[in-house]
Amino acid sequence: MESVSTKGKDNMIARKRKSNGSETTSGKIPKDDVSSESCLDQPADESVHEVVTFEPSTLPSVHYDPDTTEPISCSLKSLDELLSWKRNEASIFNVSSVPLASRYPPLESCPRRTLVSHDMMGGYLEDRFIQGAEVETPYAFYHWEYIDIFNYFSHQMVTIPPAVWTNAAHRHGVLSIGTFITEWTDGAKTCEAFLADEESYRAAADKLVQISHCNGFDGWLINIENELSETAVNNTGPFLRYLTDQMHERVPGSVVIWYDSVLKDGKLLWQNELNDNNRMFFDACDGFFTNYNWTEQSLEGMKSYAAAQGRFADIYVGVDVFARGKVIGGKYETNKALELIRKYDLSTAIFAPDWVYECHEKADFRQNQDKFWSLLSDFLYIHRPSSNLPFVSSFCQGFGKSLYWRGKVETERSWFNLHAQEIQPLYLSESFGNGGWLRTRGCSEDAWIGGSSLMLEGMIPSGLSDVCARIFSLHVPLAARTFVSFVFKPPVGVKVSLELKTIDGPLCTFDGTEEIASRSVFPEALAESNQLVEQFAQNCGQWASDGWATRCFLLKMIGCSLREVCIRVSRDGGDEDINFNCRIGEIMLLDADNLQAPLQSVEGICVNDVVWQTGVLKGDGHTLKVLLNATLRWQYPTRQVRHFRIHWRHLRGPDPRIPSGPLTLIGRSYSALYRVVELEVPAAPGLIELVVEPVSKEGFSVPEAQWGRQTLSYSQSPSGNPSH
Repeated sequence: MESVSTKGKDNMIARKRKSNGSETTSGKIPKDDVSSESCLDQPADESVHEVVTFEPSTLPSVHYDPDTTEPISCSLKSLDELLSWKRNEASIFNVSSVPLASRYPPLESCPRRTLVSHDMMGGYLEDRFIQGAEVETPYAFYHWEYIDIFNYFSHQMVTIPPAVWTNAAHRHGVLSIGTFITEWTDGAKTCEAFLADEESYRAAADKLVQISHCNGFDGWLINIENELSETAVNNTGPFLRYLTDQMHERVPGSVVIWYDSVLKDGKLLWQNELNDNNRMFFDACDGFFTNYNWTEQSLEGMKSYAAAQGRFADIYVGVDVFARGKVIGGKYETNKALELIRKYDLSTAIFAPDWVYECHEKADFRQNQDKFWSLLSDFLYIHRPSSNLPFVSSFCQGFGKSLYWRGKVETERSWFNLHAQEIQPLYLSESFGNGGWLRTRGCSEDAWIGGSSLMLEGMIPSGLSDVCARIFSLHVPLAARTFVSFVFKPPVGVKVSLELKTIDGPLCTFDGTEEIASRSVFPEALAESNQLVEQFAQNCGQWASDGWATRCFLLKMIGCSLREVCIRVSRDGGDEDINFNCRIGEIMLLDADNLQAPLQSVEGICVNDVVWQTGVLKGDGHTLKVLLNATLRWQYPTRQVRHFRIHWRHLRGPDPRIPSGPLTLIGRSYSALYRVVELEVPAAPGLIELVVEPVSKEGFSVPEAQWGRQTLSYSQSPSGNPSH
C-alpha cells in the first residue's frame, strides 16, 4: 500500500512544548483501572518525599520523549518486538479511555460502510504526543458522522493507533483499528518466520490480540505486500481465521480486514477486486480492502461473484485520494469513485484523505477538508451517536489558537490534542433559491469551551422568512423533564431559536437505515429567575462572558428520544436579503432532576516515575533552575468528568518567612493520569502541593473539598548540585 513521501517529516516533528492532558482508564474492553495499582507503595494521605538528583531519565524512550519525558505513542518495528511484547511493559498512557459509543444503525446493520485509512507522512507526527502538542496548524479529522471504521496506517510493522485517535473515534461510535504490515524482502523473511507453522502464527496472532485488548482499540488491517512461500501462504488463511476468532472473543465488535495484495499461490499481484485468486483470505476474516486500480468492470464482477453474495458490506473498495496510478476519481473528484462504488452496493475504504492538508495551504485546512467531505456527502450515510443524558458538546475539534473555559482564555497558545475533541456537529453547506445559502464550520477565533466554536453563517433571501440548520443527528432518550442549555453570541438583525426533533420511545430500538418520522419541538426560553435556571447558573459558577448569552429551556416529554438538534435563524422584520453569522458555543441536555455536581472526591493520588532536570535561569547565566517531571495517578469515576485540571503551589522553602504560593494551573487531563513535565519548582529543600480538580461533564464547579491533593517534599542530594 503506497504512502506519501516523508520528505520534510523531520521538520514537522521537531520537538515543541506540549500542552493538555491524557487518558488511560478502561476502554470498550473491561480492564483494570490503572489508578487501582497506582499507590500500592505510597500510604494514603502521606506526603511523598524525593531526593533531588539530576540523573538521566531511565524511562523507556519508546514511551517517553527522551528530552522532556512526555508520554508518546509508538509502533513495533520487527517480529522480535512483537513476540517479546509484554503487557506490563506497555505504555500506561497510550490506552483508550473512551468506551466505544453506540450508534444507529450499528455497524453490522450498515449495508454500505465507509472506512478511512489515515496515512500521513509515515505517521506518529504531532499526534504521537499523548498529552498534546503546541502546533499552529495541525491535521485533525472531525467528519466522524460519515464513517464506520478508522484505520491508523504507517509502514511500521505493527502500527498501534495513538490513544488520541481511538478516543476521538470511540466518542463518535467509530471503530479504531491498527495495521500489521510486511513489505518487500524483509517482509518476506518475517512472513517465513511467523507463518512457518501453527505454533508460530498463533504466537504472533496472540500478541496482536493482546496489544489491541491492552490499548483499547478494535482490530487490525492485515497488509502482506511480499511474496509468500507455499508453506507461508498455506498458513495465511488459518492465521487470519485464528486472529479473527480470537479478536472477536477478546474484543467484542472488533474487525480484521485483509488488504488485496497476495494471491492464493503466494504471488504478489494486486487484483483490484475480490476473485478466486484471493477469496481464501476474504473467507477467513471480516473484510476485504481492494487495491485502487479497479474499473467499473471490477465492481460488476464483484457484484455478481458468488462468494460475495450476502457480504457486499464486507468488501471495501479502495480509493486513493492522492489519485496515484490509473484510478477513477481521487482528490476533489473522489466523489466520482464513490458514486460508482455505491452504484454496486459496496463499501469503500478511503485512503489518505489528509491530501487536503498535505497538498494545500495549512491555513486553509478546515475550508479544504469541509469541501472534500461535502463533495462526498451524497454517497455517505450519517450515523447517529447514541447516548444517555447528559448530552454535551462545545464543538471543540481538538485544536485551537487558545484554550478556553466559559468564554475566557485559560491557556493562550496554539495547541493540538484530540483527547479534547467533543461530539462533532454536522458540517453542512446548502443553497436556496434567490441566492440564499447556509453553512456551518468550526472556528478557532473564539470559543466557549475548548479550542473552537461552531460558526453558523448564511444569507436569508427576500421572500424567505427563515432558514434552519441541522447541527446534530442523534439518538438520545430524554428524561420526563429535560433541561436544555444553549450558549451563543446573539447576531445582529436576525433571531436565533432552537428546534428539536423527537421520536416516540417504541422506535428507539429501530436499527434500520431509512428515516423515521419525527416531530418538531420549539422550546420556550425560561426566565433567569426560574428556579432551575438559578440552580444551573449557581452550579456553573459563571453565567455569561464577553458577549456570550445562555438560554435555558425545559422539555416535558415522556417516552421520547431526541433525533435532531436544529438552529433556526429568522429575519427580525423586513423582507430584503439579509446576511448573518452566529457563533454557537455549546449545547447541553440534562436530566432536570439531576442538576448538581458529582459528590465523589478525588482519592489515592500518587506520584511515580520522578525525573529531576536542571537548567540555567535567564539573567546571570549561573543560577540553576530545578524542573520536576512526574506521573500523577488517582482514583475517580472518569465517566462523570469532562476533564481534570492539574494545579500546583509552593507551600514553603528554606525561608519560613516566605508565604505559600497561589494555585497555578499546569494543564488538563482527560483521564485519571497525568504526566507533569518540566515544572519549575523552588530549589531544594522544598515542599509543594499537587492538586487535581475534577470538572464535571456538565461543566459544574466541584467544591474544593472534593479535589485531590498530594504534597511532595524534596531535599538536596548529599552530593550537591552539578556544577554545569
